[in-house]
Amino acid sequence: MEDRSDPAPMSREWNYHPDLPLADPSVFKWPPDPRFLGHWFVRNWLMLSERVILVLLATLCWWLFYPSLERAQDLAFGWIFQVWIVNLGLMIGIAGGLHWFFYIRQAQGRKLKFDHRDPVRGNRLWNFSNQVHDNVFWSLGSGVMQLTLFQVIIMWLMANEFVPTISLATNPILFVSGLVLLPIWSAFHFYWVHRLLHVPFLYKRVHALHHRNVNIGPWSGLSMHPVEHLLYLSSLLIHCVIPSHPIHLYFHVIYLGPGAAMSHTGYEDLLFKDRRRLALGTFYHQLHHRYYECNYGNQEMPWDRWFGTFHDGSEDATKETRARKTRMYKNA
Repeated sequence: MEDRSDPAPMSREWNYHPDLPLADPSVFKWPPDPRFLGHWFVRNWLMLSERVILVLLATLCWWLFYPSLERAQDLAFGWIFQVWIVNLGLMIGIAGGLHWFFYIRQAQGRKLKFDHRDPVRGNRLWNFSNQVHDNVFWSLGSGVMQLTLFQVIIMWLMANEFVPTISLATNPILFVSGLVLLPIWSAFHFYWVHRLLHVPFLYKRVHALHHRNVNIGPWSGLSMHPVEHLLYLSSLLIHCVIPSHPIHLYFHVIYLGPGAAMSHTGYEDLLFKDRRRLALGTFYHQLHHRYYECNYGNQEMPWDRWFGTFHDGSEDATKETRARKTRMYKNA
């Protein structure tokens, strides 16, 4: 029988963390390391990974569930409602499924769970005095609505040839390259939008809603203030400039929306028979939710290291981050 007993916590601060200090897994190292880049590509695109799963899901939705571009030539309630229903179903299926697996069924116990704590109940900091219910409200309300709005506008632009489009048959290299580069573009966009949201004026009025989730879970990934949703999802506007196929758009939509639930599970990996089968959350971003003014981007982009906001998990990095936060808010 599989052993699902909870392991002993690694420290007073963390139930689990990877080896510290965190290494540099960025694909933008200089000089380039072909072996490292090859391993990165294999791990992300030639094995079962979050990105491969989301591309397959986007292709399935393009084939079976989202309306055709022909229907999108005219703005009509029917096909717009269909897009919203599909996005709602994806969000409930992915975030709800992960929440059920990790936090209701507790199929993995606390193995590879970063934080000691469970989701908060009975605290009026949260709408409905419940962290999960609060997160569901913002994710399915403003989150899915704005995700659908961006998608509908871009589908209408594609359908009427107001923006450049491609197909796999006519441009296979650009088609495949687009899938590989979209997460990197999203990481670039996310870093700068995230830095903007941490300006004290916007942080207090907008981003603080998301940061109530110090102990994150699947539903916290897209739980944001409507202004933050607008800024975060503006990453999708790249499809108005760069030639895309609807599959690119749908992959990007799922990556930013339901995909955020996968990166916010609060667990590093999904285990099957005690073997790591699927990478999910990262300690890199968990540190951001704990200490706020650090690790604004993700591990693939070098911005935090270049601009001195990288937290490697060490005590010295925690002290520096707290000092930076004090300086930021001193005159705010």
